[in-house]
Amino acid sequence: MKKILQDRVNSLALTIALICVLASIAFPANFPTFENLSQLLLNLSIDTIVAVGMMLLLISGMFDLSVGSIVAFSGGLAAHLMFHYNVPVPVALVAGLGSALLIGWVNGYLIAYMGINPMIQTLAMMGIVRGGALLVAGAGIQNLPYWFNAIGQSKLLGIQMPVWYMLLTVVVFTVLVNKTVFFRRYYYIGGNEKAADLSGIRVKRMKMYAFVLSALLAGIAGILLSSRLGAAMSTLGRGLELRVITAVILGGASLTGGVGKIPGALLGALFTGVIANIMVIARISGLWQEIIMGVILILAVLLDLYVQKRSRA
Repeated sequence: MKKILQDRVNSLALTIALICVLASIAFPANFPTFENLSQLLLNLSIDTIVAVGMMLLLISGMFDLSVGSIVAFSGGLAAHLMFHYNVPVPVALVAGLGSALLIGWVNGYLIAYMGINPMIQTLAMMGIVRGGALLVAGAGIQNLPYWFNAIGQSKLLGIQMPVWYMLLTVVVFTVLVNKTVFFRRYYYIGGNEKAADLSGIRVKRMKMYAFVLSALLAGIAGILLSSRLGAAMSTLGRGLELRVITAVILGGASLTGGVGKIPGALLGALFTGVIANIMVIARISGLWQEIIMGVILILAVLLDLYVQKRSRA
């Protein structure tokens, strides 16, 4: 049992289960209902899709602060093309996702090949892309085509499609990371970049691919979010990067790289989502909610430092 609980994924899953049991006892009429739980999963679906890409980056020893802006820009660009130029939905989707790929490629190229610090580069890109989102979405775009809205608003088995897209993303990347040589290389890069380079791994190219994949997932999340809301706004995704990093660290990733599991991204997002849901049910002020989530971020970083010290001991 001790060995099992030393795995962050297992211990976090147990913690979430315990919190859900306590919340069900404290709020039996509100928390354990199908409507509340399905809404909880819907709310964290966007964060989880982005968190999968962030987990891959943190495994390789990097992170991306521009993902929230990419969410706003990809959905905003697709909506702009459909609303103002009557571009067909499939073409607008390709344009939105293509823009995310391009942003990821620029980030990856400048960081991997030009040597720019990831925090500086992605922080700058966060501002650039957020400005681009404001240009394409303005104060907001509504009255989008039916088939675009159906992507995020349709249901399967009574659950909205973003939840299924989230689960599909987690399953696909779990298989890829666990079963393919290509994705396993990111653990070597995060563990010891110099050794990985000397062993023949094309570290720079792998880093660039990681940013491209992370941006693509953020672009998909942006399309889903705009579709689900039936509108595109330049403010979408604001603060998402910090929520995602918190979730990924809680899920077992390390700021130093080399460790982490894709299911941990889902569990980390689920943990923060459950806490947020309970605070809403308990009618805790929004101001206190921000404070509590900030404390959780600090505790997540402290937990990461503690685990790192224990592993070196």
